[in-house]
Amino acid sequence: MPRGTAQATAQGPEASGAPASASRSLGGLVRGRLGGGLGLIGPRHGRHTLPAEQVDALTLPIGDDGVFIGVDTTGQPAVLGINRPTPYDVVLIGSLWTAQVLALRAAATGARVAVETGRPQAWMQMVHAMGGGQNGLAVYEVGRVPPQGASAGTPVLVVRDCGMRPPRGRVASGPWQAVVTLLPYLSPVAPRLIRQARLVGVQRISPDEAAELGRTMALPRADVESLPTLPDGVTLWCGDRDRQYVMTQPTDAEIGLLGTPRRMD
Repeated sequence: MPRGTAQATAQGPEASGAPASASRSLGGLVRGRLGGGLGLIGPRHGRHTLPAEQVDALTLPIGDDGVFIGVDTTGQPAVLGINRPTPYDVVLIGSLWTAQVLALRAAATGARVAVETGRPQAWMQMVHAMGGGQNGLAVYEVGRVPPQGASAGTPVLVVRDCGMRPPRGRVASGPWQAVVTLLPYLSPVAPRLIRQARLVGVQRISPDEAAELGRTMALPRADVESLPTLPDGVTLWCGDRDRQYVMTQPTDAEIGLLGTPRRMD
């Protein structure tokens, strides 16, 4: 072998000084784990333990994932989980501003947003700001929303901004496709939509509307009395088992695009 050339590394257990029996034993263990689908043996670390008396002091930031819609009455983040493997219908009795903020934030999480509306001009500024409909938000005329092809990888939010009496939609909620129906006020079709919805959001309404809604949804008297006095940007979200007041606080970018919170459009 020419001088200056490194000799090739010897192969096999004899070259490393390890006994042949140990090599065969290790090889059998590795083949057994791989054959059972367990993978290779990883590095070993010390266990993390916590004394039982310290468990009560442990706090973990656990919450739902989804669209951040504001803060609750204690200042904690409130999240709306709209990307679900099951159908999810939401009714929002409130402002276009709130529906648009929800659509923007849903698109920011990776969802595609399809808006069915009778006032497309009210949504055009958002469409242009998001790249002319190429980046997750598209606007359609009432009754013209095509199938969206929702999946776990491409969830869809359909926003129905179709006035006081929205017709039955061609595109319904389904796996990974949530539908938000916006009602500016409590309309004659509201009870039917509320019965079908998994979540209902209510912003400021008149005392008469609050009383009617209280009967429809069996709201406590305190909530019925508070609905006519809610500030702009505050929504009472009512789910199957709980109710929560949420203040939607816009970012600087959202204020530049949509303005400040408002109940009337």
